[in-house]
Amino acid sequence: MHKHPFVSEANEGKPWFEWIVAGVVVVAAVTAVLGYTMAATVIIAVAAIITGLLRLILRARSPWKVRSVAFDAIIGIGLGLGLLLLYFAPELLRFLA
Repeated sequence: MHKHPFVSEANEGKPWFEWIVAGVVVVAAVTAVLGYTMAATVIIAVAAIITGLLRLILRARSPWKVRSVAFDAIIGIGLGLGLLLLYFAPELLRFLA
């Protein structure tokens, strides 16, 4: 008899929260298509930071789970801050120069 690896949606994120995140991505995409790239970048960045903070604060009770708490928090918060930094880098460089 073969033993299969443990795979269960019950141990992963909540579908209702994942649909909310998907909706936020669609809103950001539509916003970008309409020409508001800064707003779209901020929307995605804030969503990433919020999901990372939720995972860090709520840990096992978080509705957003991809991997471990540390991985999810670092990727979410890092992605959000990195997007903001990359988008605003030219402005920051002009300001600092």
